[in-house]
Amino acid sequence: MSSMFGKARTCSVVTVPEHEPSEVNIVILGGRGSGKSALTVKFLTKRFISEYDPSLEDTYTSEEVVDQQPVLVKVMDTADQDGPMNCERYLSWANAFIVVYSINSRHSFELCLQYLQTLSIYFKGLQPEAPVILLGNKLDMERYRQVSKADGAALALRFGCQFFEVSACLDFLSVKHIFHEAVREVRRETERSIRPLFISEDKSALTLSSAPPLAACIKELPTPATAKLVTVKSSRAQSKRRAPTLTLLKGFKIF
Repeated sequence: MSSMFGKARTCSVVTVPEHEPSEVNIVILGGRGSGKSALTVKFLTKRFISEYDPSLEDTYTSEEVVDQQPVLVKVMDTADQDGPMNCERYLSWANAFIVVYSINSRHSFELCLQYLQTLSIYFKGLQPEAPVILLGNKLDMERYRQVSKADGAALALRFGCQFFEVSACLDFLSVKHIFHEAVREVRRETERSIRPLFISEDKSALTLSSAPPLAACIKELPTPATAKLVTVKSSRAQSKRRAPTLTLLKGFKIF
C-alpha cells in the first residue's frame, strides 16, 4: 500500500570492510629477569638465550603469516627496571601488549599487576583497544614455582585478558603461538571497530560512526638511543625464504 506522502523511504544498514592490519606492533612488558628477551629471541630465531644485557632496549621486525594472512610484526623488548613507571611512552605506539612474569618469582607477578592497572587506565574507553596477554614464563622451573596457575588465571580474568604459561627455554611452538595470538587479537579488535554504514534510498547518504580506524591509532615511537631495529625475514612466512637471521646485541649467548 502506498504512503499518503508518496513512496516510502527505506534505509539499509551495511558494514564498511576494513583491511586486515598489515603491521602489528607488540610491546613486551615485565620485570627484570622475567624472560622478556628470551621469549622475543625464541620467537624470532627458535633459539634460547641465557645471558643478555637487561638495560638495553631493542625493536625487532619479522614477516609472519598468521592464519594465511601476511603480517609485519614489530616486537619491542623493553628494559624498564622499575616497573611501569615509564611505560607510558609505549602506549600510543603499541597495538598489543604481552605482560610477562616468571612463575618462580612472586615479585615479577606483582609487577604485572601494576602494568595491567596502568594499561587498563590508559585504554579505558578507547577504540580500538590494544589487546593484552598475561604470560607466565619459565615453566621449566616448575619445581621452584611461586605463582600458581590459578593465580595467573585469576589476574587475567580480573583485567579481561588472555592467559598462558610457557617456557622460553624449551618450547618454540608455544612461544610462537603467543605472538600469533596477539596478532589475532588485534584483528578481532579491528573487526569489532568496523563502523556501520547507513544508506538512504533517496540521497544515498553515508553516515559513519565515530570509531576511528586502526590506522589512525598507530603512531611512530621515537627509537630509544640504546635500541636498534633488526629486520628478520622468517622462513615461516614463505617456505622458499632463507632461515631467519637476527643481529643481537653484544652480551647475548645463543644456544
